[in-house]
Amino acid sequence: MIPVLLYPGFDPVMVHVGPLAIRWYALAYILGLVIGWRLMRRLVGLAPEVATGEQVDDFLSWATLGVVLGGRLGYVFFYQPAAFLAHPLTIFAVWRGGMSFHGGMLGVAIATLWFAQRNRLPLLGFADRLAVTVPIGLGFGRIANFINGELWGRPAPAWLPWAMIFPQAGPEPRHPSQIYQALLEGLILFLLLFFLSRRPAIRARFGLLSGIFLAGYALARMFGELFRAPDAFLGFFAGGVTMGQILSFPMLLVGGWLIFFAYRRKP
Repeated sequence: MIPVLLYPGFDPVMVHVGPLAIRWYALAYILGLVIGWRLMRRLVGLAPEVATGEQVDDFLSWATLGVVLGGRLGYVFFYQPAAFLAHPLTIFAVWRGGMSFHGGMLGVAIATLWFAQRNRLPLLGFADRLAVTVPIGLGFGRIANFINGELWGRPAPAWLPWAMIFPQAGPEPRHPSQIYQALLEGLILFLLLFFLSRRPAIRARFGLLSGIFLAGYALARMFGELFRAPDAFLGFFAGGVTMGQILSFPMLLVGGWLIFFAYRRKP
């Protein structure tokens, strides 16, 4: 018999407070927003200064709204439009799960554009500081996916020592792809952006950190999808690509363009 790991079977509810259930997934969102907010307060004050700490405080509510609304609507329209159009009220049933990073990113991008114009801030400079903080929430979110026992990986080879059996996915050992993505999209991407943001020459090229984030996330997501099982209601598209890879490709193009644009213009 080949030894494999058995999924621990975490309770998706962290704690019950009377009739209220606080889930690990909610904690992941809260931690990502709060830690990102505190870090961004420090980043915007570094030369060249792009905003004040008080403006970042105001932006937190805008970012929260963009993440929640964009994430939910992105899941509805990117992944299961027919099902939600047939039962429109289920769009509001966020406690059942179903959030899309790509939708959340679009929601935050719109909120950032609106906020920067309203407060007369340099859009790309402000977005650069925000981009450094985003992988924090991504990493926590993937860990929450693992705790929930969802978005498991594809079948793993027998020799893989960390192959894991997810009971809801059947008896076959699988890749713990949530952990892969937490490391790629979360920890590694954050460390890259954080250390680059320490260099004044990088911060001065508005749009560069945003471009590196978009391209870096797209590459990490497209690679991580090679180990993640596609959603059962979607499956694979032509050529074996997944919806996550399709949605990430435009991010790669936009990120590459921003990097090129940042180096073409003077700091």
